[in-house]
Amino acid sequence: MVNAKTRVLKAVFPAAGLGTRFLPATKAQPKEMLPLVDKPIIQYGIEEAVSAGIEDIVIVTGRGKNAIEDHFDVSIELETFLEARGKHELAADVRAISRSLAYVRQGEPLGLGHAVLTARPLVGNQPFAVVLADDVIDAEPSALAQMIEVFNEVDGPVLLVERVPKAQISGYGVIAYEPIRAGVYRITDLVEKPAAADAPSDLAIIARYLLTPDIFDCLVEEAASVRSGEVQGEIQLTNGLKRLLAKRPVYACEVTGVRHDTGNKLGFLKAVVYFALRRPDLAGPFRQYLDSLPRG
Repeated sequence: MVNAKTRVLKAVFPAAGLGTRFLPATKAQPKEMLPLVDKPIIQYGIEEAVSAGIEDIVIVTGRGKNAIEDHFDVSIELETFLEARGKHELAADVRAISRSLAYVRQGEPLGLGHAVLTARPLVGNQPFAVVLADDVIDAEPSALAQMIEVFNEVDGPVLLVERVPKAQISGYGVIAYEPIRAGVYRITDLVEKPAAADAPSDLAIIARYLLTPDIFDCLVEEAASVRSGEVQGEIQLTNGLKRLLAKRPVYACEVTGVRHDTGNKLGFLKAVVYFALRRPDLAGPFRQYLDSLPRG
């Protein structure tokens, strides 16, 4: 068994999806670069990771994702232009975005488990986070920081969960569990997208994982099952986690915060409004505008 008693310093961001829900806007730009007010979706997740102490970030990309690399690259010309015109605060904002990130290509869209497995050479034999940036979580401390606290307590993998209404539960992976303390659970089973009547609980897995490197061998086993036809379709991370659960305890942390699923149009629009209203420079006039809109 791999010991989890190591600082979590690495995070993997799967970002190879085609973004078909947002076509035609995503025909020529990644969905991860759609702006929430004035920052792209993926930047919220990376800022969350950095604030939680993550030092090494790996982004799993695919074709047409160059804009992500360009966004986080150094832009000396832009910084110089802004400084020359006295826009020092804006130049500082641009400078703060620039980070040394690692990128790896997922050659085929073979599922979330495959995306995580693709990052193995860059993660190595260390615990790591997986962040699905579509879910933007406003929390203090951040969602990842909450999870790292639990990870250090239980010495094992931790999944982020949230209570979801029964009518929506079939869209998530769902856990069966034994409670440890308020908001922390030992997982006894995982069910991917169950019918509402079959869901083992109302605690759904939501886009953040703290994993130990033994997950990679479980994903290799799952990939072999897919290739042999034992299971059908893509390499699912949930199935890899079920294999891991048979070998070691896996835990869940119930998030404290506000989550926005920006992977669909309504969730994205709600997130734009939410974060605009959180901005001191926008909240007042924007709320006045919303109040002025005709009802019905």
